Amino acid sequence: MVRASILLAGMVAAILLLCGAVLAQAQSSKGGSPADRYVVVLTDEVSSPGNSAQGMARRYGLGVGLVYTHGLKGFSAVIPNERVAEVRNDPQVDYIAPDVAVSASSQVLPWGVNRVDADLSSTKAGNGWGAVKGVSVYVIDTGIYKHHDLNVVKHINFRGDNKNYDCDGHGTHVAGTVGAQDNAFAVVGVSPAAPLTGVKVLGCAGGGTISTLVAGINWVTANAKKPAVANLSLATNDPCRLVSNACKAIDDAVKKSRNSGVFYAVAAGNDGKNACSYSPARAGAGTNNGIATVAATNSKNAEIRISNYGPCVDLWAPGARILSTKRGGGTRYETGTSMATPHVSGGAALYRRAHPKSRPSGVEAALKNAAKNLSKKSKDGRVIRLENVDRF
Repeated sequence: MVRASILLAGMVAAILLLCGAVLAQAQSSKGGSPADRYVVVLTDEVSSPGNSAQGMARRYGLGVGLVYTHGLKGFSAVIPNERVAEVRNDPQVDYIAPDVAVSASSQVLPWGVNRVDADLSSTKAGNGWGAVKGVSVYVIDTGIYKHHDLNVVKHINFRGDNKNYDCDGHGTHVAGTVGAQDNAFAVVGVSPAAPLTGVKVLGCAGGGTISTLVAGINWVTANAKKPAVANLSLATNDPCRLVSNACKAIDDAVKKSRNSGVFYAVAAGNDGKNACSYSPARAGAGTNNGIATVAATNSKNAEIRISNYGPCVDLWAPGARILSTKRGGGTRYETGTSMATPHVSGGAALYRRAHPKSRPSGVEAALKNAAKNLSKKSKDGRVIRLENVDRF
């Protein structure tokens, strides 16, 4: 079995401001965002975010960056400290969020495709011929490196650099667990040879901000080829009570994308705490809302020590010492909820291939109904429901 988990590690930017960061479930990185960098979220009534951004730039002396026209409406901007209150009170503005740091890198320690019974699914992963078509998978991460075992059909970069590929390795590892091809090389994914689109929102050192993350999610909302599945092996480093609007911006972007018909699998996080305190993990709260929050288990089906837990967790999947595709070729081991999450993305892709008109809520319901209740329990006492895809 192959399982992957990625931590999103963020830094706290001080000076009387509590800033949180987004981690791609692995190790945290240093640095923070300047206090004058923000994501400005506009009200739903705004018809042209671009025009609003230009007008506010003139009125308040803003330095406008990325503009979001689909899903979450708004823009990123540098706001002079003395004009923050004016921008916040502008009638076109719903709220503003600090443009906090996001980062990703991985831990070492593997396994997963067998444990979720992908070898017994419709593609019989591992038999050397199965391939998934007719469904699109979007890996919103550090990007995907050109790897002979991955069917990458498109790649887009929101990092603002000239490296439109994975120069960190995290996204490539996640992508392999979702859909590495069923051939004689490297590994096989849960949804073999699924068409993968890399959406790069994190850089070479695993760094980024929520402005790029929201841009990536919004791009998927606007451009996803349906039926579609998205994987977010990310989590805020700081609890949302410290960075409430930053978490809200991420949650809102994911929920609006879900409303457009995209199913999301999101990592619970690797802090060993309540997943409901982190974003986008908490966006999965609720019964079959089309956003599945995933915790991680080991080869003995026990929840791993670092995995977050709690009522926001929907499913568990293998996440300890997962073998998957490596940037530059070959394979490597990783551990974390970021490694568990792509098992669920792959399972969702299998289901949506067979049920192309299914809604995100229906996909989540099917995944939960197929899951196996184990004798092992989560840290909060709930029975672990391990993903199983042999019906798909």
